[in-house]
Amino acid sequence: MSEQFLYTTPLDPRATPLIEGLTFEYDSRYGDVMREPGQPREMERYPAEAFSPAQGGNFVLLLRDGVAIGGGAFMRHDERTAELKRVWTHADLRRQGLASKVLAELEAQVLRQGYERIYLTTGFRQPEAVGLYLGHGYTALFDPPIDPETPRKLPFEKYLDTGRQHGLAASGQLVGAAQR
Repeated sequence: MSEQFLYTTPLDPRATPLIEGLTFEYDSRYGDVMREPGQPREMERYPAEAFSPAQGGNFVLLLRDGVAIGGGAFMRHDERTAELKRVWTHADLRRQGLASKVLAELEAQVLRQGYERIYLTTGFRQPEAVGLYLGHGYTALFDPPIDPETPRKLPFEKYLDTGRQHGLAASGQLVGAAQR
């Protein structure tokens, strides 16, 4: 078995399993619960170009023997922040650490593209995603004790190790990414 990452576009035919798998996941878990009337479905909210390097994003597939078994994307959120989207692993191959591999690769690419922070949201019916992000050092930007079936997006953030300090310096002055 040979695994490799391939940076491409959501329009690449090799991305079809990812797109179809995510569409099925979102539709089966949420239906229209999270969608306002007249709004597009989640998989139709962003054009493929939003995940292109030219617009500050990227799209990666994890291939095993040439077949997509995982993947994810990010887009520009702001000058210092990338927003992760579309993190996925094949339903038949879960619980094998593939999502962790994809997440680590996305974080590395986010750094290579000059971002300092990652922002993302996941849905309230995706406890495995919540566990993944918390297990990889992401900070929940929501109150976890709220009823897990309350329809909402669950935001997270993570400051990446860029070699610069974040937060407060000993003198109380803001430094690094926290300084605006």
